[in-house]
Amino acid sequence: MSIHTKVSDLADNILEKIKNSKRVSALTGAGVSAESGVPTFRGSDGLWNNYRAEELATPQAFKRDPNLVWRWYDWRRTLLAPLRPNDGHYALSQMEKFYDDFTLVTQNVDGLHRMAGSKTPVELHGNIWLMRCVSEGTVTENRNAPLVAMPPVCNDCGGLLRPHIVWFGESLDEDILTRAFRAAEQCDLFFVIGTSGVVQPSASLASIAQQNSATVIEINLEPTPITDVADATLLGPSAKIMPELLEAVGGNPP
Repeated sequence: MSIHTKVSDLADNILEKIKNSKRVSALTGAGVSAESGVPTFRGSDGLWNNYRAEELATPQAFKRDPNLVWRWYDWRRTLLAPLRPNDGHYALSQMEKFYDDFTLVTQNVDGLHRMAGSKTPVELHGNIWLMRCVSEGTVTENRNAPLVAMPPVCNDCGGLLRPHIVWFGESLDEDILTRAFRAAEQCDLFFVIGTSGVVQPSASLASIAQQNSATVIEINLEPTPITDVADATLLGPSAKIMPELLEAVGGNPP
């Protein structure tokens, strides 16, 4: 374990691993989105009309009052709509082109990785711009902010639509979870970026990568539980460090 603030301070063997790895995976968390101005919707800063996220992001809340839940999501979507990816997002999308095999796993639901050009991010907790029909299970994209109708309904069957988000009390999608674990198990190099390292199952991915002989590089503003697992930790904003890492391997930073 080593902690640095500059990419240039990394040990030569770590830099070589970053340059020469073929199968690379990355996990991103809320810290990456925060650098684009995405607010926290949980905890003391997450109050909305005297409700907390834990009270609204549940199947029970939606069944009880879908209009209330959608009003909250509409408010969130309206706040997110003008925000744009930062250089960390763009550097990750460039890494997808640079490495032979690159998998991006994210805990974020804001869709900023897709906007930055990442083709197939593994979105563990869903995407706030996607809606799912509760009757048919079909998923569609809707970028209206604010929404035209409240609550929105399916164009095909008229059934109620819900946010395509994994709510409290729901299990992660089996296929999505399999892709995330496979990315950690099979990579040579694993980046952990802007995540607290305490929310499962995401928190276990770095350990899985390390146990399968991958080099683990953490990027965060401060040390986390993952720091003990990482081969190297870079302290600082991902919007600054990720472009430096991309340049270090010979890619074109944003």
